[in-house]
Amino acid sequence: AEIDLDTFDRLFAEESLALGGAAVSGREVLPLLAGDLRPEMVEALRRIKSECKTGCITNNLPANAIGSQSGRSFYVAEVMALFDHVIESAKIGLRKPDPRIYQMMIEALGVNPADCVYLDDLGVNLKPARALGMTTIKVISASQAITELEAATGLRLT
Repeated sequence: AEIDLDTFDRLFAEESLALGGAAVSGREVLPLLAGDLRPEMVEALRRIKSECKTGCITNNLPANAIGSQSGRSFYVAEVMALFDHVIESAKIGLRKPDPRIYQMMIEALGVNPADCVYLDDLGVNLKPARALGMTTIKVISASQAITELEAATGLRLT
């Protein structure tokens, strides 16, 4: 079910208060979640897709929570189309780091976790993937992530 920005703001504040003891404004967090796509990572994804199955697990928000970003939407859609399978938390009701969301991706792609490389910029999201047997890479920068991904896959990504 989709919610509006005011409802998201209220629910996020309530949940953060319950989990961490401090209310955090969902409205203030949204711009931090909108991150820029890194062109060098998109190119690496294109190269990986030619050799491997690809999946994306995203902790996203309902479509109307952020508002219109039409200038960015087409590019995001093009990038998302590079993945063989996408799991969106807003559509399935699970969020990273819930281990079930990683298991869903493994099953959807029909792959062995030991043959997977999982990238995320949050360490907490890497732990369940590692526990399933995946190689994990914490993304600090595009160049660092690509270097580690090349080492893990044996592919040239630049």
